Amino acid sequence: MKDHCGVFGVYNLVQDSPAKSAYYGLYALQHRGQEAAGIAVSDSKDIKCHKGMGLVNQVFNEEILSGLKGRIAIGHVRYSTTGSSVLENAQPIVIDTRYGPIAVAHNGNLVNAEDLRHELKEKGFSFTGTTDSEVLAAMIAASKKDDFDEALTETLRRCKGAFALVILTSDKLIAARDPSGIRPLSVGRLDRGYVVSSETCALDILGAQFMRDVSNGEIVVFSQEGISSRTYEISEREALCVFEYIYFARPDSVLHDRNVYEARFNMGKSLAKEHPVDADVIMPVPESGVPAAIGFSAESKIPYGEGLIKNRYIGRTFIQPSQEIRDLGVKLKLNPIREAVRGKKVVVIDDSIVRGTTSRQIVRLVRDAGAREVHMRISSPPTMNSCFYGIDTPTRAELIAANLSVEGIRKYIEADSLGYLSLKDLIRSISLPSKNLCLACLNGDYPVKIPERMSSLKLFFK
Repeated sequence: MKDHCGVFGVYNLVQDSPAKSAYYGLYALQHRGQEAAGIAVSDSKDIKCHKGMGLVNQVFNEEILSGLKGRIAIGHVRYSTTGSSVLENAQPIVIDTRYGPIAVAHNGNLVNAEDLRHELKEKGFSFTGTTDSEVLAAMIAASKKDDFDEALTETLRRCKGAFALVILTSDKLIAARDPSGIRPLSVGRLDRGYVVSSETCALDILGAQFMRDVSNGEIVVFSQEGISSRTYEISEREALCVFEYIYFARPDSVLHDRNVYEARFNMGKSLAKEHPVDADVIMPVPESGVPAAIGFSAESKIPYGEGLIKNRYIGRTFIQPSQEIRDLGVKLKLNPIREAVRGKKVVVIDDSIVRGTTSRQIVRLVRDAGAREVHMRISSPPTMNSCFYGIDTPTRAELIAANLSVEGIRKYIEADSLGYLSLKDLIRSISLPSKNLCLACLNGDYPVKIPERMSSLKLFFK
């Protein structure tokens, strides 16, 4: 599964180089999206923007960053869920409004984006891309409210779904979250300004001190006068995406005062208690399986070892592989250390199983490398339902856990045994109440109502 994207913003109290700060912030958030990157900067009059397809260090260089002068900047890294992977859908979205130019960067999905797009088209608006982020920006531009703050509030109240936003005006940086807080957003303090980021790991790279999370349904404004905030809508429940803890967030990030590494370590310990196994070595599927594997090893007292090596230089490529290379599948990304697995009973720890094809390839890799037994342990419950809030999941028909029993999945992936972490122990590992988490992909309880046409399809619009 892939997350939609990462957003970043920086407000300098003095003239500085916010584009370079945004560059480093996006570099730290690269794991959230590798298809496109962009930075927009305001110099108090105009907004300049540069974006392109590829990784952050492919899209930007010293010359480009030096040309993005100003005091405020926002940035975005993208993995497409809504809208195809083309430059027109790269962010930030820059648009002229009656309140002046604005730039918008968005993490999440609007479940009512198609209705809003249709409404705007009837009013004469045209769209260059196909993302719901462009719809959100156009909603602000179409508002008849007297000032920008009122237009933004009106827009956010009409947008349903998941969104963590950073918005750039000529003189302000604005951060906002949806009323349920499905996607994360944090605020940090610099010596001479403020930063906003999808994860705290991007605050660390700039030496920013974490201040707090943007609250659910809150708009936070950074300006020359300092920080101000207001609540535009209150939801009945908080629902931070549980897969931030399971997979998406970097392990050095902190979400809602919970360290991600510690949560994953605890998942591994609980998994060892729930599904013990007689084995010689515990090994992770890198990188997200590492903390859980260490926790499993600590609890089971079975040695931890690295038996799978990841090619860390695989990112987005514009070169289509030949059919022969494509058939190699997971071998492009992972290679076993034969000496580490030969003749041994191996426990492979991964964070999830989606379609099952990758897990089957991994089991075959380890077995072909000489393992005597291959046991699979998953540090989350079975993924039973599609997500509609900004995670790229398949249709329900393609989710293996929605169609097969655990034993059926074990046979399909060809493992000697298979065990999933229970929902109860997952929640206990995170140390947050279940009512404060979005668990829809695991239990079907969607915190924001899904339109009938979407729920019947059980997929994202591509």
